[in-house]
Amino acid sequence: MTIGITTPTTGVAAEKGAPMGHANLDAIKYINEELGGVDGHPINVIWLDNGYDAAKVVTIVKRFMSEGALMYATSSSAMMTASMEIANRAGFPGMAAFSSPIIYRPPQHIYGQLPDYGDDFLAFSRYYLDNVWKGTGKPKVAIHALNNSTGKGAVDAARAYANQLGLEILWDGQEGKPFEHTATTISEMESLTRIKAKNPDVIYISSTPKPAAQIIKNAYELGMFPGVTIGLGHAAMTKAMVDIAGADIAEGVYGVFPTVSWGDNVPGMAKVTEYVKKYHPDDFGNMDYITSWAQSLVMAEILRTALKNVGYDVLAKGDANSWKAIEEQGIQKLKDYDVGGLHGPVSYTPGDNRLSKSVRVFQVKSGNITPLTGWIDAPVVKYEDFPWFGK
Repeated sequence: MTIGITTPTTGVAAEKGAPMGHANLDAIKYINEELGGVDGHPINVIWLDNGYDAAKVVTIVKRFMSEGALMYATSSSAMMTASMEIANRAGFPGMAAFSSPIIYRPPQHIYGQLPDYGDDFLAFSRYYLDNVWKGTGKPKVAIHALNNSTGKGAVDAARAYANQLGLEILWDGQEGKPFEHTATTISEMESLTRIKAKNPDVIYISSTPKPAAQIIKNAYELGMFPGVTIGLGHAAMTKAMVDIAGADIAEGVYGVFPTVSWGDNVPGMAKVTEYVKKYHPDDFGNMDYITSWAQSLVMAEILRTALKNVGYDVLAKGDANSWKAIEEQGIQKLKDYDVGGLHGPVSYTPGDNRLSKSVRVFQVKSGNITPLTGWIDAPVVKYEDFPWFGK
């Protein structure tokens, strides 16, 4: 049974994409060699590097469809956003490890392995209000957003819920316009100087590790941090961010992440640790590896569930009927799959294409990304009900 996986292993997001690609393939190796595949059927992976290039990923997904893949996975919301139109039109099911509301609101054929960047912002905001904020009135929050769906997810959540939460969002001019940066930024001194003039209580960064680290370093250089609270969405809350920013500078940064930490006492930890140390030891300590290892396990469970419900012959064809079976008799039949405890349980709920719905809040302490909370459930948000969504 064939699946497609594409990761940004090279290019401007390689600090995330490389370990995620390693983990995807290491987990498939484990499934095939130690578990005998999926009920005796090996998983054949078409793996391709997209270089974080929107045009390239469209070509890649077309190849997946033409070569008999039953479904496909991306690591990034940006690459899923770029490819989802052709996938949705064809009825070709996809799953993003890291996701933004735009990829599945309203629900079609694309799914999120984990809660999305909007969920991150809401979970962080509630934690901040309950545990960090000591002032009066509404705390002032500036959003520094990557200029794609990674950043847009946090912006959407802020627009939808800031008033209800009791936050004042410091927009960059008009409402809904965050302070933006690119994946290749080498300085955000100018944007942070403008943010500093607005006297923020919080800078929330929804980005990938390298640009997030740049923003943190610049905030430190401007004397804003420590002082202002910095929160990160889960795309940036990784060991790579700490390494790039420097542990001393990143100390105290908050963030959200949807998996367990390395060394946590869960059933799936021993095997993921064994494989990372054997095949990709440089990735040890990077929670992105855990994310994509779990993504491959979830895909295997989807195949197993569909195989049980429709049989091998339906899936072996790798055609539109096979895709329909994978989605309706695989993905949509998932119920409390525990992924070895590596992240929240995986279930499909009608009207909600997020398969796992739990996150935790972390903080950098002594250079380590340290959990502050247990699992926090992220309720579904119907962003499509807001007139500004997707515009």
